[in-house]
Amino acid sequence: MKRIEETMTLIGHLTELRARIWRIFAVFLAAMGGGLYLSPKVLHYLKSVPPGSKMTWNVFSPWDGIRMYMTVAVVFALAVSLPFLLYQLWGFVRQGLHPDERSAALRYVPYSIICFLTGLAFGYFVVFPMSFAFTSRITRSMQLVETYGVAQYFGFMCNIIIPLAVAFELPVVVMFLTKIGLLTPKALHKMRRYAYLILVIVASLISPPELISHMMVFIPLVLLYEISVLLSRFVYGRKKSAVLVENAGA
Repeated sequence: MKRIEETMTLIGHLTELRARIWRIFAVFLAAMGGGLYLSPKVLHYLKSVPPGSKMTWNVFSPWDGIRMYMTVAVVFALAVSLPFLLYQLWGFVRQGLHPDERSAALRYVPYSIICFLTGLAFGYFVVFPMSFAFTSRITRSMQLVETYGVAQYFGFMCNIIIPLAVAFELPVVVMFLTKIGLLTPKALHKMRRYAYLILVIVASLISPPELISHMMVFIPLVLLYEISVLLSRFVYGRKKSAVLVENAGA
C-alpha cells in the first residue's frame, strides 16, 4: 500500500512538472517572437556603441548572419521568460522546502537578478572595452589588418561578460547558503586563500594579459568576496540571535 502511494505521488509530481514545462515553453515561444522582431534593432545598437562602432562586422560563412540573428532572439527570449521560469521552478520545489528555506529563497531571487544585471553591465561597459582595446593595440602593433567576424566578436564578448555576471552572484549565493546552514563565516575565512587564488585565475582568463587590466578585474572580484563574508556574518548573527530568542521563549 505504501509503495502504491509513493508511486501515485511520483506520478503526480511528474504530471505537475510536465505541465509547468509546457507553460514555460509557451511563454518562451511568445518571447521568441518578440526577439525575432527586435533582433535587428539589438544588433544595430550593439554595433553603434563602442567598441562595436570602431569596426566593420564581417561574415565568413553563409550561416553567420542567421546564426547571430537567432542567437540574439534566443537570448532575448531567455531574458524575458526567465522570471516566469523562476516562478514555475519555485512553485514546483517549494513544497519540499522548510519554511525558513522558502522565505530565504523567495527573498533572495530579486537580489540575484539585480546582481546578475550589474555583472553584465560591468563586464560590457568596463572589462569588454578594455580587453578589446588591448587586443586591437596588439594587432596594430604587429601591422595586421583588423577583420572581425560577427560570430567571433560575440563569442569574445560573451566569454568575458558571462563569467563576470555569474561572479556577481556570489554575495547572494553566500547569503542563501548561510541562511539555510550550509555555509558559515568561519568556513569562508578558512577558504579565503584558496578563493583568492581562484579569483586570480578567473581575472587572468577574462582580462588582457597585463597587470593593470588584471587588477581592474581582480579587485572587484575580491571586493565581492569580502562583501560576501560580511553578509554571511550578518546573516549568521541574525540566525543565531533568532535561535537564542526562540530558546529563551521556550
